[in-house]
Amino acid sequence: MDPRCLDHLLTEEEEIRFKRDGYFTIDDVLPDDLIDELVPVVDRVDGEYRKEIDGGPNDRTNLLDFIGRDEAYVQLVDWYKTFPKVFGLMGWHIQLYHTHQIVTPCEPEGKTFEKDGPGVGFHQDSGRLNIDIETQPRPMISLKVAFVLSDTSEVGRGNFTCIPGSQLWSSFPGEDRKSIPDGGVQVCAPKGSAIVFDRRIWHSGSANYYRDPRRVLFYGYSYRWLRPRDDMTVEHYLDNCDPIQQQLLGVSQTGGHGYTSPKPEDVPLKAWIEENLGEEAVVA
Repeated sequence: MDPRCLDHLLTEEEEIRFKRDGYFTIDDVLPDDLIDELVPVVDRVDGEYRKEIDGGPNDRTNLLDFIGRDEAYVQLVDWYKTFPKVFGLMGWHIQLYHTHQIVTPCEPEGKTFEKDGPGVGFHQDSGRLNIDIETQPRPMISLKVAFVLSDTSEVGRGNFTCIPGSQLWSSFPGEDRKSIPDGGVQVCAPKGSAIVFDRRIWHSGSANYYRDPRRVLFYGYSYRWLRPRDDMTVEHYLDNCDPIQQQLLGVSQTGGHGYTSPKPEDVPLKAWIEENLGEEAVVA
């Protein structure tokens, strides 16, 4: 794993914000040259997907399991500026269980945020987890890192929209999920930044009234015993991955039992954390 991870560990302030608000942002996560590499890949893959679903050029797309479509996506799985935040919040027994790519084209000329509204649809992630688990609040179980490849530093640009603190609420605070309730915010995240958020937070995409399409890559991390939320088409990458990447991409060296009772070879991330951060950094 990239040793630069050690320079970007979860801070106390980030942990406080995550537990209080359900999310935090990190600026300057991706350099310009990497964004320049990824944007053409996103646009090509999005174009292919639109043909598959017969989508129009102005439709907002949400492509699940994008990671399997181009090797360029793999480098962000354990990106050195974001992955330390993930294992700082969740520990070592984790995997990548879900990826989805959202592209939000510009709204037609003449439409505005003020006149036509935010274009939201609030929800919590993970489907049946929010029905089958009856505790209040429900456990986190997973989180996402959203890599922002477009400028959403002002409202009305397709911004990630959420209700801070709502990760502890089982019910939506209102009658209309297509409007932003009191306390809701459009997160202003510049190009190259990342948003780390709790899957339970009530959140939404939104309409894009800016001049450029909004492109965001979502990487979902969960505990290893949770089934993947999409197909996770990654087998063709595994031979070129290091052991920690293999763990994150779903490999269990000891078979199915290793997802709930892992041996050391199943979870090399644990040994890496212990070696670099000390035994006290490894819980259980």
